[in-house]
Amino acid sequence: MATPDLNDLVALLLVARERSFTRAAAQLGVSQSSLSRTVTSLEKKLGMLLLARTTRSVSTTEAGQRLLDSVAPKLEEIEADLQAIAELRERPVGTVRISATDYAANQYVWPKLQDLLRQYKELRIELINDYGLSNIVAERFDVGVRLGDQVEKDMIAVRIAPDETMAIVAAPEYLGERPAPTDPRELTAHNCINLRLPTKDTLMTWELRKGRRRMEIKVSGQLIFNNSYQMLDAALKGFGLAYLPKALAEQSVRSGQLGWVLEDWFPTLTGHHAYYATRRQSSLAVRLVVSALRGN
Repeated sequence: MATPDLNDLVALLLVARERSFTRAAAQLGVSQSSLSRTVTSLEKKLGMLLLARTTRSVSTTEAGQRLLDSVAPKLEEIEADLQAIAELRERPVGTVRISATDYAANQYVWPKLQDLLRQYKELRIELINDYGLSNIVAERFDVGVRLGDQVEKDMIAVRIAPDETMAIVAAPEYLGERPAPTDPRELTAHNCINLRLPTKDTLMTWELRKGRRRMEIKVSGQLIFNNSYQMLDAALKGFGLAYLPKALAEQSVRSGQLGWVLEDWFPTLTGHHAYYATRRQSSLAVRLVVSALRGN
């Protein structure tokens, strides 16, 4: 038996509801004769009469009614699902999942989304802190936020922040117990506060630059975190040296709670970008989120 076409079932349903080929044809935007041929073709595929026709009326046969009782709720569910998907393009509804480091989330993402959330009450944001450089497509994120040189080349990326300078800081309490390093290689002799990178199951390398010279130092110490703010807190309490975004530590340095270490070796990295997979698949909600992050 040939498989009925979904459009044929929709046509049958409309004729049965209207009890008229004329009214149903007008709603579908087809001729009455064309609609009649569609229903006749469906009956031939199923091998049974579905509609009883007279010159004055149309009604379902027992087989036709049983088919509609089964199919109609499913068609209505499909219609509702398609409408819900269409609304994603027409108004910002649903959940936008964002992957970002804790620092980027606090500094560049969350502050810029608050007005958007107040404006669009049906919009939902899921903001996940992640140092793992996750594949946002595989992990079903809509938007990722990373430093510019960490964004995959096949993604659409827009800058949302200026270039980022990384810094090494320590509390006066810590530096009072031992001399501050004057060369990056001396960092290996210090108690350094580390950051765990989940995807590589390793610790973050401290990248340093001075003019054209570059060094990558693997450090060790008593503490390992996966959160920049805990690293900052540990540094403030004198537990060791921390490698952090300079902007995160500046206020503590100005207040005298922390001091810069190896300041002439601080590297400047390409600023944070928001990125996503493709323009053609992005919903209105995603586009509004990206626009807000850009500051538009």
